[in-house]
Amino acid sequence: MDIEKLRDKWGGHSCEGLLDRAIGEFAGKIAFATSFGAEDQVLTDMLCKLDKEIVIFTLDTGLLHKETYQVLEKTQQRYGCQIKVLSPDYQSVEEMVAQYGERLYYESLELRKLCCKTRKIDPLRNLLIGFNAWICGLRAEQSPTRDSLQEVQWDASFSLVKINPLLDWSNEKVWQYIRDNDVPYNSLHEKGYPSIGCEPCTRAIREGEDIRAGRWWWENAEQKECGLHLGNRKQE
Repeated sequence: MDIEKLRDKWGGHSCEGLLDRAIGEFAGKIAFATSFGAEDQVLTDMLCKLDKEIVIFTLDTGLLHKETYQVLEKTQQRYGCQIKVLSPDYQSVEEMVAQYGERLYYESLELRKLCCKTRKIDPLRNLLIGFNAWICGLRAEQSPTRDSLQEVQWDASFSLVKINPLLDWSNEKVWQYIRDNDVPYNSLHEKGYPSIGCEPCTRAIREGEDIRAGRWWWENAEQKECGLHLGNRKQE
């Protein structure tokens, strides 16, 4: 895939324009990954207005907040879409827990990453085999690990094109869109959770902390990725 050619074709377009062109370019072979955070809800709203048949999926790790399941239902009702729910292989989870314990993610970085791999990366990899591109709600200002993202890039981890339409959006712009378009959102955002993942690995942030401080809060900021976005480095 000629990434530079795609960037030249799609450069300068709005977020909606980029999504529209990506859907056209990869018709039937493009999917959107949502975790129902504010950014993903913005993209769901845009995508459902562009194409009701777009494949939208989420990863149910078995450890999500009840509020996340609630916004899943609200989103499907609001947009009349069916969101594909991916679950990890139950035998792999059982074997991992039997060997390392239910709360292995607190024991070491290696075990936390193993948990993420088993519950998220492996089922994602299986799904993406059938696609040529995926859309993500990543923003550059979210984390030091995301400061060199590009709107369109090659994802070497999954061997397909990765599209980040909200790359340059600010948190304020995300929430302005949600208010202007009456987009459903996770109620945990009103309780100090700007970034929401699995329940054991997410907490509310304190005043003055950055927006990703509540994710894997016991780890260094440079380590705070689950492995879904290892290919975040800028490509020249």
